[in-house]
Amino acid sequence: MRADYKIQGGKLVVADVETEDGLISRASISGDFFLEPDEALERINSALTGLPANAGNERIAAAVNGALREDDVLFGITAEGIAVAVRRALGNASSWDDLEFEVIAGPTVSPTLNLALDQVLIDEIAAGRRGPMFRTWEWNAPLLVIGSFQSYDNEVNPEGVARHGITVSRRITGGGAMFMEPGNAITYSLYVPSSLVEGLSYVQAYAYLDEWVMGALAGIGVKARYVPLNDIASEEGKIGGAAQKRFSSGWLLHHVTMSYDIDAVKMLECMRIGKEKLRGKGTASAAKRVDPMRSQTGMSREAIVDAFLAHFSGTYASRSASLTEAELEAARVLEREKFLDPAWVHRVP
Repeated sequence: MRADYKIQGGKLVVADVETEDGLISRASISGDFFLEPDEALERINSALTGLPANAGNERIAAAVNGALREDDVLFGITAEGIAVAVRRALGNASSWDDLEFEVIAGPTVSPTLNLALDQVLIDEIAAGRRGPMFRTWEWNAPLLVIGSFQSYDNEVNPEGVARHGITVSRRITGGGAMFMEPGNAITYSLYVPSSLVEGLSYVQAYAYLDEWVMGALAGIGVKARYVPLNDIASEEGKIGGAAQKRFSSGWLLHHVTMSYDIDAVKMLECMRIGKEKLRGKGTASAAKRVDPMRSQTGMSREAIVDAFLAHFSGTYASRSASLTEAELEAARVLEREKFLDPAWVHRVP
């Protein structure tokens, strides 16, 4: 059994393993990493042999670390990365190559219906009625959406949202508030099995799930990088941010909102952005925190979304799909009963 794993910020690790009676009977690690001395690789392979085939990442990584000596030199390889590759080879973790994605573009609906769709679709996937999915959002009204655990009073300026007619809701994932008007942001949701990020820290999981979008951004002329924990930034400033939620069903929701052409003045009138948050981002003003993609690319929002869809479909096994009326109706009910319900929106006062 063979599997590979490209270590975040490192090199490719390939694991070839065989099992017998529930134990690893043979292990061979290879890849384009650097390791000195040569015999350190033999010690790693020996340490893996005899481990239970269902061993978790921590146990595998501990065995690898136990085989290493103080003067061993590793570059581009880590014990945790080896553990991920071994777990994948054993069928205990998945890779992008194991998945085929349903790709859904839109449709244009209310922004709070998009929030509800995230919950409806993850439930449909967990029930086996849908497969892994990539979905871009389109919406027909403005929304200030706050993270699941944010304080409404700390994040929202009620006078501003009332003056501009902005709906406020709360999403099911954590992270910070996002100001979204039709045409001014690009948002997508990615629904994947949690096993895809098996053995990765939260910091690593965020970057790993958005590796493809770094390529998509490069393709439209934006040189981007990930800023831990969950920001995507360019040389000109912040582009957007990501949020995640892991479900007990074994599935994970990961979504990203990027600014295209934000009205920074209106945003600042609707949101309360504290000095501590700005200080943490290393900037002096909130208006400089979110850099519009339009100014960097000269492309229309629609062209950028199309480029993202094409890049994702060209990177991973994918097929076009659409939402069903049953899913849309379930989302409408959930929108009314949850995402427009003051009890949910104000659940953290």
